[in-house]
Order: sequence, then structure tokens, then C-alpha cells
Amino acid sequence: MLSLVDVKLDLPEKENLIKGVSLDIAPGKLTVITGPNGGGKTSIAKLIAGIFVPTSGKIILDGEDITQMSVTERAKKGIAYAFQSPVSFKGVTVRKLMSISAGADMPEMKMCRILEKVGLCARDYMDRDMDSRLSGGEMKRIEIATVLARPARYILFDEPEAGIDLWSFASLIDAFEVLKKEEDRALLIISHQERILDIADDIIVINDGIVTQKGTRDEVMPTLAKSGARAYCPRGKEMF
Repeated sequence: MLSLVDVKLDLPEKENLIKGVSLDIAPGKLTVITGPNGGGKTSIAKLIAGIFVPTSGKIILDGEDITQMSVTERAKKGIAYAFQSPVSFKGVTVRKLMSISAGADMPEMKMCRILEKVGLCARDYMDRDMDSRLSGGEMKRIEIATVLARPARYILFDEPEAGIDLWSFASLIDAFEVLKKEEDRALLIISHQERILDIADDIIVINDGIVTQKGTRDEVMPTLAKSGARAYCPRGKEMF
């Protein structure tokens, strides 16, 4: 279990960014954090990953206080973070990047299985460079593959739909559907896309630095619709 206990965050450019958030992320579930832009969603993800350190409160991972641990230390503990915009690595192949992520040379068979999970043919991609010749959707799916190559139990995705086409978005949904069935992993996705919310087990709504709602998908979705906080849009479109 990954838990935030009364976590608060002040930054030089904005005080009271996070105003006392408590929540639990359990393995075997896909949890989506949603809410209006600027409400604190990405800040929560960065607090969990160790990019931000709380002003007060605690972050507990499987009973251990990791509040003051660095990004590297948390990665070793099993937390992986996929950024909103994947980074290009000129001269580095997909094969090399995945081996770096795994911490050792990765057998081709294992690499094939991981790339297949994100809808990519390993033969076509293993020896391609991670540069601008890849589309946004390809970059995003390869980044997810590198995250899966790590021995991580808690995986955070920050708006994985950002900057990709509808076809790639559909493939991402398929990948998340497969991943959520792995009971030893916890998936946490920051998003306000209807199709991602539709496959969530739990939904947490963050607004103005606090948790305004949390519960199962069936509990939260109707409440969002009734409150007017959510406007139904075509699938693949943002909802806040």
C-alpha cells in the first residue's frame, strides 16, 4: 500500500499548493486522479515520485516512511514515474533504453513481451533511435514500455494521453486494460479523459489542493455528472 497522510506542499511560486491530502493507492488496482487544471494533480504525482518533498505530512510505502527519500531511492523501492512529455535520447536505441531501465541487458524475448503489451512490434522498434523520427504516440508507448521494464510495483503516469493521436490513444487504453490485470502492480494515472476514467477501479478528485471526492468508479462518476464538475465530451476528449 502507498499512502499519503495529511500531505501539504508550499512552493516559492505558490503557497498552499497542496493543503492536506490523505489517500491510499493499492496494488491490483488502477487509480485515476482527476480534477480541474491547476488543481494539484501533477503535484501529487511529483510528491509520490520524490520530485517534490512535502512541506508537512508523510508518504508511507508498504509500512515504510519514504517522505524524505530521493527519486532514485524511491525508484529502488519500486516507484516508477512516466512524465507527461517523454524525453528524446539521440543516439540511444529502444533496446538500449529498455536495458538501462531494467538495470541489465534485457533478453529479446522479454523485450518483445513488454513492447507487445503497449502495442508495438519489437522487430520494428528495438533498434530504432529514441529521437524526433518517432511520433508522439510511439514515444509515449515506448516510455510506458521502459517503465514496465523496471521491477516497479507502483507506476505513475502523468496525463499519458497528452500530445498523441486518437489511434495511439486507443492503443494506450488497451495497454492499460492489460496492465490493470496484474495484481502485484498499482497503476496511478493523472488524467481527465473519459475513456481512462471508464477503466479505473478507483477515482480521486483533486481540486484547489484538496481531495474533494474519492471512491470506486461507480461511486464517483455519477457524482461528478450530477455536480456539474464534469461535462461529458466525445471519447478521447478532456472532461474538465
